[in-house]
Amino acid sequence: MNNDRLLSFLGLCKRAGCLISGAETITKAVREGKALLVLYASDVSDNSLKGVVKAAEDGGVTAKELPRTKEELSFALGKHCGIVCTTDKGFADKILTMID
Repeated sequence: MNNDRLLSFLGLCKRAGCLISGAETITKAVREGKALLVLYASDVSDNSLKGVVKAAEDGGVTAKELPRTKEELSFALGKHCGIVCTTDKGFADKILTMID
């Protein structure tokens, strides 16, 4: 897997307006049925993660750990974040193939 390609693709997803960041915003998007894939950095604290992962499980949304740190994810997206989700099926499918 080419991690730089993955981060670039996440940046493209953000520029397309299909990427949401922030635990509370993502939890709300999951509950509203907008979130299709939740992604989190490898070093996100359990405290920050538990509510989002629980909401994803309850909403039937896949939650995957990214093989990148919060710092790397934040640098790629241009804002401080450790948890993101996509609202577009095409982006979600492509990201899953890049991770797996």
